[in-house]
Amino acid sequence: MFAHRRFLPSIPALLAFESVARLGSATAAAQELSQTQSAISRQLKTLETQIDARLFTREGRALVLTPVGRDYVVHVRDVLMRLGSASVAAGANPMGGALNLAILPAFGMHWLAPRLADFAASHPEVTVNLSTRLAPFDFRTEAFDAAIHFGRKDWPGARHMLLMPENVVAVAAPGMAPEGAGADLLGTLPLLHLDTRPRAWARWFARQNMPPPRNAGMVFDQFSTMAQAAIHGLGVALLPDFVARAHLQSGALVRAAQDVGQSIGDYYLVWPAERPDPPSLASFRQWISEHLSQD
Repeated sequence: MFAHRRFLPSIPALLAFESVARLGSATAAAQELSQTQSAISRQLKTLETQIDARLFTREGRALVLTPVGRDYVVHVRDVLMRLGSASVAAGANPMGGALNLAILPAFGMHWLAPRLADFAASHPEVTVNLSTRLAPFDFRTEAFDAAIHFGRKDWPGARHMLLMPENVVAVAAPGMAPEGAGADLLGTLPLLHLDTRPRAWARWFARQNMPPPRNAGMVFDQFSTMAQAAIHGLGVALLPDFVARAHLQSGALVRAAQDVGQSIGDYYLVWPAERPDPPSLASFRQWISEHLSQD
């Protein structure tokens, strides 16, 4: 699980390195860390020997990071910050703490956010922190406990929990298309596209045993902006049912066809396979599983 011990520097050495990198001198770092200048210098020499890399060059009286040092300090700061946060959380709230969750914008806004108050009420010991990510990332370099993933069960180095398929409905502004129109009529109207679902309309028309129309339409990077374009009469959109629901209930959009299709993938909760699960993640998995069964 961990690198060989000889590649794991001591915390004092990492603190000395980070301080010198930030302040530019061993003397200033010594004052900050309440050590002697010679002790800081020894820590730096030990660290460079241990990792077999030169981290600083001297320019006058200043110590300047080498290219290797500039890359290394980014990782060191992340490790020190995460270690400090974990230590505080373990002491203050051993059964809870923070859950750092990467979300997809549409799923986070339209499905998860309206239900988080229930999670907060049932698990007051957990603080959920949400950040938007549109594409998969490496859990080893990002400070996330879990993520919402759309697609297939193919996130490298992660465990997967199936949440739901993405069911899509064709919607348009009132007057753009008669409610419940047929595929032949929709094929004559402007069609709105999502860049991550380039063949969504082709799949939808194939379900109707029709070839996809050749007319081009606007392309969007998020469902929220595509929904607004449909509301303003710019075309017909294929939206996930949980995104379309509020717009249909308000009357801003109407069903442009009765068919409900399935998109190219499913929504998953994913988390790193190489880390032990924090209690906050276990609580969240149980909660979201119960909500999905109720839905």
